[in-house]
Amino acid sequence: MQRLAALQDELAPWRELGQRIDDALELTELGDEGLAEELVAEVDDLEKRLARMEFQLLFSGRYDRGGAFLALHAGAGGTDAQDFAEMLLRMYLRWAESHGYSVEIVDRLPGEEAGIKRAMLSVSGPYAYGYLRAERGVHRLVRLSPFDAAHRRHTSFVLVEAWPDLPEAADVQIDPNDLKVEVFRASSAGGQHMQKNETAIRITHVPSGIVVSCQNERSQTQNRMVAMRVLRARLVEREEQRWHEELAELKGEHTDAGWGNQIRSYVLHPYQMVKDHRTGFETGNTQAVLDGQLDGFMEAYLRERVGEN
Repeated sequence: MQRLAALQDELAPWRELGQRIDDALELTELGDEGLAEELVAEVDDLEKRLARMEFQLLFSGRYDRGGAFLALHAGAGGTDAQDFAEMLLRMYLRWAESHGYSVEIVDRLPGEEAGIKRAMLSVSGPYAYGYLRAERGVHRLVRLSPFDAAHRRHTSFVLVEAWPDLPEAADVQIDPNDLKVEVFRASSAGGQHMQKNETAIRITHVPSGIVVSCQNERSQTQNRMVAMRVLRARLVEREEQRWHEELAELKGEHTDAGWGNQIRSYVLHPYQMVKDHRTGFETGNTQAVLDGQLDGFMEAYLRERVGEN
């Protein structure tokens, strides 16, 4: 019944669009010149809506229509990498805000001098995972370092991961005996309760070695619930990745998810450019990208994937 309701919701906008087209055609048949301006505006609106709906057809993955977890990990580059991770965190928060998505910071570990060592977001809204899976991979920043006394050019890296936020009814079997649960005091700012009480949770799934943590909720129970959601998402994504790797091997392709293979470069010196190395999509407006204007990169990636399939 849930699947049927989802399909009905998916079909409803197309039926509504078809009805609006039929209504517009009937008006044209009347031959009333007084309706010409209204019809031109209606056709323009219909074309824009059709383009948006056609784009949504690119979300063909099993979990593309749901929410997502997005994780950032500072890599090579020391303080510059941690600062870059915080820049990307702000970028994704701005992007989510522009799309009307609800965002919760699930986990955040600040750096020693600046920035963050890691962070995880829960992004809720239609097609959130469909968009954000385009961001998975290593992101590279080239700039004059504000943390170098000589102001030399530095290169730093951040790993971005994305997993689908699955409903409670998702078919994921987790044996409680396979879990190692630890509690600790939260390290991020959040009030006296986070400093005095052991509210943060770290869960290790022993068979897979996956470790998840949550420290931003006010109670240990809430943190545990969120951590289990993340664990389910990562286990499902692990199985999906394994299936794709097996398929790639059968097709004779080489799949390398190594740390050094950046998907996108953000160059702030000696010139301004953001370029996606998978699709070739690029722009010289680096500030707009860092302010959350990512749809061009995401759309290019989704269209590229359709071409591959």
